[in-house]
Amino acid sequence: MGTDTRRSGADDDESSTVTRRELHGRERPHWRRRLVMGLVAVLVLLGSATAFVVWRLSSNITKIDVSEGIGTDRPEQVAGTTDAVNLLLIGSDTRQGDGNDAYGDNDGTTGEAHSDTNLLVHVSADRTWATVVSIPRDSMTPAPPDCSPTAPKSEWDMRMWNQNYRIGGTGCLIRTVEGNTGLRIDHYAVVDFRGFKTMVDALGGVDVCTSEPIDDKNTHLVLAAGRHTLDGRQALQYVRVRKSVGDGSDLGRIERQQAFLSSVMQEATSTKLLFQPTKLFSFLDAATKSLTTDPEFGLGTMQDLATSVRGIGLDEIQFVTVPYEPYPADVNRVQWKDSAKQIWTALREDRQLGAPKKTATPTPTPSATAEPLTASPDEISVRVVNSSGVPGLARQARDALAVQGFVGVTTSDGTTGPTGALVEYSGDRAEEARTVAAAFPGAKVQKTSGLGSTVRVTLGTDAPAVVELPNRLGDDPLPTPTVEPSPSPTESIPTRKATTDICS
Repeated sequence: MGTDTRRSGADDDESSTVTRRELHGRERPHWRRRLVMGLVAVLVLLGSATAFVVWRLSSNITKIDVSEGIGTDRPEQVAGTTDAVNLLLIGSDTRQGDGNDAYGDNDGTTGEAHSDTNLLVHVSADRTWATVVSIPRDSMTPAPPDCSPTAPKSEWDMRMWNQNYRIGGTGCLIRTVEGNTGLRIDHYAVVDFRGFKTMVDALGGVDVCTSEPIDDKNTHLVLAAGRHTLDGRQALQYVRVRKSVGDGSDLGRIERQQAFLSSVMQEATSTKLLFQPTKLFSFLDAATKSLTTDPEFGLGTMQDLATSVRGIGLDEIQFVTVPYEPYPADVNRVQWKDSAKQIWTALREDRQLGAPKKTATPTPTPSATAEPLTASPDEISVRVVNSSGVPGLARQARDALAVQGFVGVTTSDGTTGPTGALVEYSGDRAEEARTVAAAFPGAKVQKTSGLGSTVRVTLGTDAPAVVELPNRLGDDPLPTPTVEPSPSPTESIPTRKATTDICS
C-alpha cells in the first residue's frame, strides 16, 4: 500500500511536471508571438506614418517648370562658389484658390497676381551664414520686353518690378533678377495669402511691435502702439499694411516685413519647433499646401538644405534692402542706387555684405593668348555694350579695336553689367571670342545663345582699356584712352540681424 502510494505520488509528480512543461511549452510561443507581432505592428504603423507624412508634404507642393520663361542666357557662378544657393522667395497677392480672396487690400483687385514681396535669399557655400535681400516692388529696372526669354539686355525696357510677375510669371521675374544682379537663381518658391496665414497659426502666433497705432481701412487691421501677438489673419494684415502707416510707401512695409520674419525665426527657435512633432507637422503641412516651386526644389532638396543650414545661428542671418532713390520720371517709383552693385558683387563672390574680398588665390586658367590666336580681327563681328554708366566708354573701345583691323564694330548702352569685361559668343565662335577677349585683359568669356555670328563685349565697372593684339592688322598706334570706367561705388548699406529686437 505504501509502495503503491509512493508510486502514485511519483506518478502524480511526473504527471504534474509534464503538465507544467506542456503548459509552458504551449504558452511561451504564444506570448513571444504576440510580443513580436505587436512590435512589428508598431514599426509598421510608425513606418507607414513616416511614409504618409513624406507623401502628404510632397504631394502638397505644386511644382512648375519655368525654365522656358528664363531662357538660356543666364549668369554663371563664380569659381569656388558653386555650392552657394540662391533662392527667390515670392509673396503673391493672388486671389485664386480657396481662401485667398478673403485677404489683402480690399480695393476690388481681382486681376492677375503681382509679386508684392520679393526676397532673394543667399545661403553661403560653407553654410555658415545667409543674407536675405528685399527688392522693393515699386523699383523701376530694365526688364525683357514682353518678358521675352531671348531679348538681349541691350534691348530691355524700364518696367516696375512687380509687373514682371504679372506679365510673364515666375520665369520672367527670375530672368529680370538675373539680368539686373548677375546672380544665378537656383530655386524659387511662391507663397500665397492662405499659406502665410496658416503657417502663422501653426506657430501659435507671432509677436510684432509697432511704434504707432494702426487703423488701416484696406486691411481692416486695428492695433494700438506697442507689442502684440498676432494670429495668422492679423499677421497677414500687418505685413500688407502700407498706406496708413508711416509715409504710406512699400519701403516702410519692407522694414515691417523684415522685422516680422526675424520674429518668425525667433519664435520657431524659442519654441523648439523641431522637437514638437505635431506642431512641426502642422507648420510644414500649412507651408507646403500653398507652395509652388521649381521641379528640383522638392521636399528632399528642402530637407537636405535645411539639414545643411541647421548650424547657422540667427546672428548670422542678415536682412538688407536694395539701396534706392527716387525715379526721376515718376516720384512715386524708385530706382536702384549704384551702391546696389555692392550687394550683388558680394553675393556673387559668396561673402557677407561689408566683408572684405576673399584673398584665396584662384586656380590659374590659361589666358586668351596662351595659344596662338587663330581668328583674324577683320573676320570678326563685334558689338560693344557699355554697362558701366560712364558715357563714351564703348566708343573708345570701338576706336581701339578698329585700329587693329576689326571692321564694323557697333556700340550700344546696356543695363547693369559685370565688373570688368564679359565676352559672349554663340555657336562655334569660340576662337573669335578668344581673339576679342585678348584685347580686354582679364575678360571673362562665356557661351550664350542668340548672338549669331556676333561676339558681344559688355563693359562694366572697372573694365580694362583695349590692349594691342599679337595678331592685329595694321600698325597705327592705339588711341590714348580719355575715358576711365568708374570704380564700383562704395556706401554703407544698413543691415538687420535676425536676432535684432523686433521693437528696435
